Amino acid sequence: MTKALLWDMDGVLVDTGEAHFSAWKALFAKHSWSITREEFEETFGMSNIPILKELLEEELPESRLRDLAAEKETRFREMIDQHVHLLPGVQKWLHWARERGYRQVVASSGEMSNIVAILATFGLGNYFDTVVSGAFLPHSKPDPTIFLQAAASVGVAPQDSLVLEDGVVGVEAAHRAGIKCVAVTTTHSAKELSQADVVIDDLEELSEAIFRRLLA
Repeated sequence: MTKALLWDMDGVLVDTGEAHFSAWKALFAKHSWSITREEFEETFGMSNIPILKELLEEELPESRLRDLAAEKETRFREMIDQHVHLLPGVQKWLHWARERGYRQVVASSGEMSNIVAILATFGLGNYFDTVVSGAFLPHSKPDPTIFLQAAASVGVAPQDSLVLEDGVVGVEAAHRAGIKCVAVTTTHSAKELSQADVVIDDLEELSEAIFRRLLA
């Protein structure tokens, strides 16, 4: 039976936290708004428009929100070479899964252009069967749609899939989709991620036994 690994990108495949925070700070400063690290961490993993609606005190038209989201992502992509790096264990497990016939999908709230840029920068594109962006889905994580779409995109049932996440909203989204989840403490504490099936500090801690047990 075919199995699938559904990979979040930010905080799981690559460490993008500082680049995203710097991009948000620059955007907010330009418009005389402010964003704290706590606010950033609480919304990390959500799509841009829900983040803007959450953090801005004023209501803006949807077209204005889309423009701001696009501007933020342009700033983020300019920082990839300097501030983004591959996380430990990623290459090993991507290769391991491909060798064993697992279908693999990037399921990220990020813009498709960001996902493509990062996969190209780190040479990861050939590991993935499909890429799903939640940037313009009607609802952001913790809504389960992105993971349900990711599993469907490779023809695998949710119960035969496994999500790899680092966000609290992502863990909740996985469980709402009926999918087991491994959480990495890149951006949140083990306590905050305790609803995941397995919590690890980095992918080097994973074992084949954990994968097989969760996908049994």
